[in-house]
Amino acid sequence: MLRRLFYCFCAWMAVTSTEAVAEDIPKPIAPKQPQALIGESAMKTMGGRQFWGDVQFFHGWRIQQNVFTQHYRLLDVNDNRHAWGTLKECQDALSEIRTRNKLPPMQGNGVILLHGMLRSSKCMSTLAAAAKEAGIQPFLFDYPSTQIAIPDAAGYLAKSIQSLEGLDELYIVAHSMGGLVTRAYFAKEPDPRIKRVVMIGTPNHGAELADLLYQNPIIRTVTGPGGRQLVTSDAGLIPMLPIPSCEFAVIAGARGNSAGWNPFIPGDDDGTVTVESTRLVGAADFATVPTTHTFLLSNPDAISYALRFLNEGRLCADRACQPITAHE
Repeated sequence: MLRRLFYCFCAWMAVTSTEAVAEDIPKPIAPKQPQALIGESAMKTMGGRQFWGDVQFFHGWRIQQNVFTQHYRLLDVNDNRHAWGTLKECQDALSEIRTRNKLPPMQGNGVILLHGMLRSSKCMSTLAAAAKEAGIQPFLFDYPSTQIAIPDAAGYLAKSIQSLEGLDELYIVAHSMGGLVTRAYFAKEPDPRIKRVVMIGTPNHGAELADLLYQNPIIRTVTGPGGRQLVTSDAGLIPMLPIPSCEFAVIAGARGNSAGWNPFIPGDDDGTVTVESTRLVGAADFATVPTTHTFLLSNPDAISYALRFLNEGRLCADRACQPITAHE
C-alpha cells in the first residue's frame, strides 16, 4: 500500500507545476498605512501566488487580497506592486494611474482563465496569448488553491468578474480544479454576460487519484481544504455543484486505450483525472486530446478547440458537436 501511495504521489507531482514551489513565499504583513509605489518606485513581487486571490481587473492591472492578512495589493501586468493596504487605497491608486496614463475603458469581449490546484495563472500564458491573438482580452485569474475551499475561491472569482466593467461578452476557460471553482461560481448569481465555458481536464465527478493520495495526512495538509474536496465521495462537495447555466464544453486528456497514462486509476486518463470523470451531463460538446494533465494547457489541439468553442459553439471544425447527455 505504501509503495502504491508513493507511486501515485510521484505521478501527481510529475503532472503538477513546479512553479508554485518557487513562487509561494509568504508575504510580510502590510503596514497600517498603505505605501504608494508608483512609477520608478514600484516593487517587483516575489510571487507567493498561493496566498493571494484576485478581486479586481482593469486591462492588465489587478488588485489581489492576501488570504491570511486580508490586506490588498495593486499589481501591473509585470507583477510590479504599485500600492498595498486596504481595498479602497488600492482602488484609489488604480484610479490615479488610469487618469495619469489616460487608460481607456475596457471594451469588447473577455475570457477569464482559471488554473488548477498548486498552479498559478502563469500556467495559462500560452492560452492567454492565443486568446489575445483571436481578439479576446484574457484575464489570468489567480486564487490560493491550497489555502481555501472551492466555494471560497468562487467568491474571489465572483468579485473579479463583477469588476470587468465595459466588456460586452465574457467567457471562462478553466483547467482542472478551476472548472470546479467555475461550477461553484454558478451556484451564486452568475453574470449574464457569461456566454460560454470550457472545462479542460476537470474532475467533474472527483479524482480517483485524490482518493488514493489523500489517505496520507501530509498530502491532505499540503493541498489544503480545496484539495480535500477533489475526492469522489457521493457525500462530498462535487456532486452538489451545479452545471454552468450557459453553454459549455469539456476537453479531456487521454491516451486512447483502457489503461490510460496512470495504471493506478481506472480507465483512460490524463495521468491525474480519468476521461470518464471529466464528462459532465449538459455539455454542448466533448473532445479528447492525447496528452497528460499538465500539458493540456500547451497542447495546440486543446487550445484550438477551446477558442473555437468560444467563437463558434463547437470544439472541432471537422465534425459535429458531441453533446454529453448521460454520465457513462
